[in-house]
Order: sequence, then structure tokens, then C-alpha cells
Amino acid sequence: MSSQSQVRWIALLRGINVGGHNKMPMAELRNLCAGLGWQNVATYIQSGNILFSAEGSTSALEKQLAGAIASHFGHRVSVIVRPAAAWPLYIELNPFPEASASEPNRVMLGLAQKSLAADAAERLSEFAASGESIAQRTDSLWIHYASGSARSKITPALLDRLAGSPVTTRNWRTVLKINEMIG
Repeated sequence: MSSQSQVRWIALLRGINVGGHNKMPMAELRNLCAGLGWQNVATYIQSGNILFSAEGSTSALEKQLAGAIASHFGHRVSVIVRPAAAWPLYIELNPFPEASASEPNRVMLGLAQKSLAADAAERLSEFAASGESIAQRTDSLWIHYASGSARSKITPALLDRLAGSPVTTRNWRTVLKINEMIG
């Protein structure tokens, strides 16, 4: 593969290294990605944020990585891939800039594996409590957990159901760090 035709991507894994479940050492995950022929592989923290260069479509890359993880680690995890070039738009479209500045760990960007249901935010808002706010921008969901996410009724299962496919979330600090790593 020539690196000139490769695109820079971000893969987000859902539910790894949480509470002792779906353990994946990042060095091993980077080696696994390199073994797929992906280049310039980098990870950020233990929650499964991978930057890489490769050829392919989002769905093909998602399937390739999910299959490799299942084979190598024995875990079935949701993989959501986006072009790195799209990442700055998420930052620009953040509907909660004040909360992001004051409570960056309580503002979450949610990305779905497939096209987001057009009414996902509206339907999720019905479950919002304790000052929670939800907004939808292009292919992203944004949630401000004003009182934290621990006791929220907006659970991963509910997110998946109302979005129409698996969703993974990243807090504002992680969103900014991924953007910084893109350069």
C-alpha cells in the first residue's frame, strides 16, 4: 500500500478496559493494528482511541478491526471509525461550550456506528433528568450530564436503541486531545 493514498482515521472502541472487562493493553492493540497494515498507529488513554492511516471505507475498517480484536483478544466490541478530517467539525459544532469549559468531563460526544436516527436527541431528551441536556449535530450526539453520568437514565443500552446502532462516547477533554493528536 502506498502511504500517499492512505487516509488518516480515528477508531473509537466501546467498553474496553472498564472495570476489569474487555482488557486490551494499548501496546498490544497498536501492534494488532500495525499487523493489519495500518500505519502511523497511535493510541490515547486506555479507553480505545486509535489514530491510524489506512486505505478503506469506515465500515470496512470497523469490520476489519472488530474481527481482529475478536480473534486476538477474544472480545466482541463495537468499533466506530471516522475520518480524522471530520474531527475538527465536532469541536466546532459542540452545543455546550460553556459547560465544556467548566465541566469537561461531563460533556460527552457520542458517535454511532451507523447513521444516527434523525430523532435520536429528541427521543433521548425524554429520559433527561437532573439538568441533563442533549443535542444532535450532523452525525453526532452531545450530552451534558450536569450531575454526572453515574446515575443517569441515559444508559449505553438506551443510547444504542434510540440512535439505531452502537454508540460510544468521549468526554470533552478526550475530544480535544484527539484533535491535538491529529495535528
